[in-house]
Amino acid sequence: MTAAPPRVALIEDDPDLRVSTTQLLSLAGFAVDAYSDAAPALEAIQPDFAGVVVTDVRLPHISGTEVFELLRARDPSLPVILITGHGDVAMAVSALKAGAWDFLTKPFDPDVLLAAVARASTARTLELDNRRLRAAAAGASEDDAGDGLIGRSPAIERLRAMIPMLADADIDLLIEGETGTGKALLARRIHAAGKRRRHRLLGVACAAYPDALLDTDLFARVGTGSVVAASRGTLLLDDLDQASRALQARLTALVEARALVTPGARDAVPIDLRVIATADEPGARAEDAIAPALLYRVAGVRLRVPPLRERREDVVPLFAHFVAEAARRIGQAVPAMTAAAQHHLATHDWPGNVRELAHYAERFVLGLDTVADVAEVRPASLPEQLDAFERATIVAAMAAASGEVGAAIDRLGIPRKTFYYRVKRLGIELGPLKRPG
Repeated sequence: MTAAPPRVALIEDDPDLRVSTTQLLSLAGFAVDAYSDAAPALEAIQPDFAGVVVTDVRLPHISGTEVFELLRARDPSLPVILITGHGDVAMAVSALKAGAWDFLTKPFDPDVLLAAVARASTARTLELDNRRLRAAAAGASEDDAGDGLIGRSPAIERLRAMIPMLADADIDLLIEGETGTGKALLARRIHAAGKRRRHRLLGVACAAYPDALLDTDLFARVGTGSVVAASRGTLLLDDLDQASRALQARLTALVEARALVTPGARDAVPIDLRVIATADEPGARAEDAIAPALLYRVAGVRLRVPPLRERREDVVPLFAHFVAEAARRIGQAVPAMTAAAQHHLATHDWPGNVRELAHYAERFVLGLDTVADVAEVRPASLPEQLDAFERATIVAAMAAASGEVGAAIDRLGIPRKTFYYRVKRLGIELGPLKRPG
């Protein structure tokens, strides 16, 4: 799914000019809301309007400059472009000094209008992205992840709405999607929302589970790693399509009988389990990657978590969430969104999906989002790159030393006085990095 086109609210009482300007902007890729009067436009343009306002100065009831003043009181950063006649230039210049984005005189050059709207639209998007970052930082807490499915795309809203319906349904689920999309997270949210949350969710990393431990660990009659320990809870089979044949055979018997049968044992042990499995997209895995006997038993309901490239409108909200989390964890202030980061978020395909985006957010907070990703943006200066590298090195040393300042200084191989001087110069807050207590 592609991102929504940038919006333009056009206020023009001349019907011919309104139609022609709407066509001009629409052909350039803008979504245009056209108004013949200021009143309905002012009602529709809210403080979080994700676009630009283009208004004629001479309007029937409220002038364009009054529109600008009313909108400026509502949202000072909202770009307003005034279209003036020759007699209104002085008025437009006064509005420009008061904060209007630009003004054009009639008859205006279409290319000049498009260029002005494009610049204003870019600035507006950057401003709204920064608001999301600040809001996410202000509202973030250690346990505040909502339902874990952040985004406003229809696909994510549908998945979010299905969580309460599936939580207590006791139907086995198969969640499919590319790597890094958050399949296991969705599984955990479904478990946490239902009656089984009072009991254990046992996660099994199927791709790395050794066959030698099947009888002594996963299918043992006792033990914290055994399926018995998850009775009345949920068994999460992560990456089921990468499980060995031996593991799949044992799982098939378990899911079919809902009981544990061990070699040499006289009786089976009944187990009350809800099974949720995750796997790669059907087209990306071998047809028989999951044994049919097992697939049809665990796939009572099949859910798909789409990749980020199919829900680009979720990229910025997710990025804001991860930036807030990283800033809190590392002990840094939330940086302002840069043009480089904005361009990267808008154009990158994110093959690693949400996991890749989370890593990028961490680099952004550390000041390591160098503009190598975005060739057309000014590269960071050498001092900026050196500061970013030094900051990241000190933070990494503190993490490796488990928050012990002395051990971190030893790792860095610098005098204690030099360490504290650089910490102060780089604005690093040591408090959150130190070991508690």
